[in-house]
Amino acid sequence: MILYHGSMVVVDKPRIIARAEGRGADFGVGFYTTSSYEQAVRWGHIRQQNLAMTTSGFVSYFEVPDNLLKLPDLLVRRFMHASRAWLHFVHENRSNPQFEHPYDIVKGPVANDRVYATLTLWEGGFYDEEQTIRQLKTFKLVDQYLFHTEKALDYLRFLKAEEIR
Repeated sequence: MILYHGSMVVVDKPRIIARAEGRGADFGVGFYTTSSYEQAVRWGHIRQQNLAMTTSGFVSYFEVPDNLLKLPDLLVRRFMHASRAWLHFVHENRSNPQFEHPYDIVKGPVANDRVYATLTLWEGGFYDEEQTIRQLKTFKLVDQYLFHTEKALDYLRFLKAEEIR
């Protein structure tokens, strides 16, 4: 299986990105990839515009075993869609700097800008859980894979990178 990572630099040696370096991300600290090339391009553009103010970014390609999420030596958390459990997991990771989970890999939907707006309405008490989940199910959400531990990173094999403008 091929996974992609969008960035302002070529990433041939993935590493865990600490919260202090990054942000309170959906699934916690680590290295994020996606099976969607288009999503990786979006991430690359966001990074180049917001952080580097450059005119180009990169999509790095990685190969992982097709059965990655079923390997017995990895603790994996999978969210098939935006659910109550996903909502609470994302909320904890984004809002609680001390929150730590035990998973090597987490796979689930990306909380994009529209999703963030919905989460903000829920966090502010404007939506209850049912309204939030119902609203989230109307969005077409792309996937993301968080590699949260060094053990998980060992399964990523860099293939190539391409520049995006």
